[in-house]
Amino acid sequence: MVERTGINSQTLLKRLRDALAEAGEGQARLDRITYLIACSMEAEVCSIYLRRDDTTLELCATYGLKPEAVHETRLRVGQGLVGLVADKAVPVNKADAPAARGFRYMPETGEEVYSSFVGVPIQRLGEVLGVLVVQSKAARIYSDDEIYGLEVVAMVIAEMTELGAFTGPDKMAIAAQHKLPFFAKGLRGQEGVAEGVVLLHEPHIVIANPVADDPEVEAARLQEALDNLVAEIDELLNRGSAIGEQRDVMVAYRLFAQDKSWRRRMFETVESGLAAEVAVEKEQTSTRTRMARVKDAYIRERLHDLDDLANRLLRILTGRDDAEARGIPENAILVARNIGPGELLDYGKKLKGVVLEEGSVGSHAAIVARSLAIPLVIHAKRITREALSGDAILVDGETGLVHLRPEDTVAKAFREKIAMQAEAQTAYEGLRDKPAESLDGVQIALHMNGGLMVDLPSLEPSGAEGVGLYRTELQFLLRSRVPRRGELVKLYSKVMDAAGEKPVVFRTLDIGSDKALPYMKRLDEPNPALGWRAIRIGLDRPGVMRMQLQALIRAANGRRLNVMFPFIAQFEEFREARQRLLDELEKEARAGHILPANVRIGAMLETPSLAFAPDQFFQLADFISIGGNDLKQFFFAADRENERVRQRYDTLNVSFLSFIEQISDRCLRLSTPLSFCGEDAGRPVEALAFAAMGLRALSMRPASVGPVKRLLRAVNLAEVREVINVARASGEQSVRPALMDWLRENRMPI
Repeated sequence: MVERTGINSQTLLKRLRDALAEAGEGQARLDRITYLIACSMEAEVCSIYLRRDDTTLELCATYGLKPEAVHETRLRVGQGLVGLVADKAVPVNKADAPAARGFRYMPETGEEVYSSFVGVPIQRLGEVLGVLVVQSKAARIYSDDEIYGLEVVAMVIAEMTELGAFTGPDKMAIAAQHKLPFFAKGLRGQEGVAEGVVLLHEPHIVIANPVADDPEVEAARLQEALDNLVAEIDELLNRGSAIGEQRDVMVAYRLFAQDKSWRRRMFETVESGLAAEVAVEKEQTSTRTRMARVKDAYIRERLHDLDDLANRLLRILTGRDDAEARGIPENAILVARNIGPGELLDYGKKLKGVVLEEGSVGSHAAIVARSLAIPLVIHAKRITREALSGDAILVDGETGLVHLRPEDTVAKAFREKIAMQAEAQTAYEGLRDKPAESLDGVQIALHMNGGLMVDLPSLEPSGAEGVGLYRTELQFLLRSRVPRRGELVKLYSKVMDAAGEKPVVFRTLDIGSDKALPYMKRLDEPNPALGWRAIRIGLDRPGVMRMQLQALIRAANGRRLNVMFPFIAQFEEFREARQRLLDELEKEARAGHILPANVRIGAMLETPSLAFAPDQFFQLADFISIGGNDLKQFFFAADRENERVRQRYDTLNVSFLSFIEQISDRCLRLSTPLSFCGEDAGRPVEALAFAAMGLRALSMRPASVGPVKRLLRAVNLAEVREVINVARASGEQSVRPALMDWLRENRMPI
């Protein structure tokens, strides 16, 4: 085997730039590129494969293989060595390719005579657009310098693909057109519908000339941009406009901006012959590739900071005004690959909706979207590649559908749906001050869920009777350090002030599983949802719990205080947590601090085991709240983050409803107040079934209070229970079909 010493990337890049500037169609440009690369690498073959869709790669140009194979040879992503490069987004370097594991022989190309193989991904900003391949007859290992040179060339091909440099009247329709209607079927993250215009979280930056005329000039541009970046961050820190968690983020950004290895890699790319903007994008692409492989939430958060820092640097290099880059148009619908809760909060209630390529139903961003009461669709494939800022877009969070640049007929039907919902909302407003009382006189208390100060203004107009769940962990998740006790006292006091005479139930810190604090090292657990989380962390690490309990007591300042401990699995856990709170109350009294006028201590029932706890637990707890999201996933052994299984199990399943009824009956017998908290509580039909099973309090997002109240006021709960009982006796798996038929026959408002 022969080891090569590298290629002159600057010379090759200049030749490529000249080739791209020549007149001709896209196919001719690609053919010229493969010839130049093969000559530079002293190789017999150079080929370019480009993606046609999410799963298919097509041979679009080659020097050395059979010309008739171009546009005829296709393979799946992950298939063969070429497919492996595309799937893993990493180079593959083999001296004896035919003997390599996963090699796929394609006879129509005539490649059987070539032994060595090196392939690098053609990618831009984390998206693999294709694969650049070099092959030779002699068995040889390509050097790191050669692979690096190919990666630099692949970046140029990626940039030119984005520009449409290879698009022509022939088969080379490679670039996204950004003109035709585009449809994405994602997953429901937050209900609601919205029509508006696209606001890209990461606006497309077009780099017209990815190859540098003078590397020294580009290096100077990059250095100036880095200096401006640090100065921009320093200005924000010095003038005090960034406070709290925002200041912590900016401090972290400043450290990253001065990182020597991060800077060195970008300057090396500039020295190879690329423009400063492409050097930043190359490093950003590498960061995103690492993000896709890292499971540790803390490391992913740090890589996300680097990614965001690269976006800021690109805006400086391209001269984009920050106001232009971050300006929020009217009816804006945010489109992003993914987004953190802090970033989403920065946009605030100006948004009409959010569409993400990634994300999860239990993510922090989803929690914030629910707090902002805006539709959210997740897993909308290719949306960031297809969308441009200002494009018309329709978002249906109830079905997970997204229509980009919709046709008139689609837009008309969508507007009719929005009009119907607006009409219904007017009806809900008329019920605001009326009780949720059924026709047979059963009254259900409807509360709202919250976790941010932006939630509290919704309390009064929603008609909710109080806050049934205030998620205290969001303030911990949004910061880069542990909040101080004084900060929490102020926050909790403001929450109580905003609620006025209405009760607020504060759930203590519920972290772990999918809620990883950025400053807390995450344990490597086989199944985090069943691992060290919530009350288990609180009892094992008492310092934070003690500080939070002290903050809640002091924030109450003589008012009523309701504290609820999450994820209680057995009586002893609740008894120990309850005693911790009682101990803090005693210490506060000895210190002369004002105590709450009344303290109620409750637990969340999220594990089936707690339903079978001794009677003493139900007698000791001042109240219990069923945590429906977790309870359902543990009851059915179906991870709520796994789309393959979570939708297989219906909330109105006979077994689950009977279990809810059993809990309700036990609480009634032992005089323990019981409520249901979770997404299902805010769905009118599910809420109706819970009420029929004996639940007399439900907690939901503010926007759901109206629809649930309207249905409850229109029915006789005794009749509903009879419908459910008949369905249960029939042996059906779910009572939903029977209940829906009854509601339709009686023309109920569903």
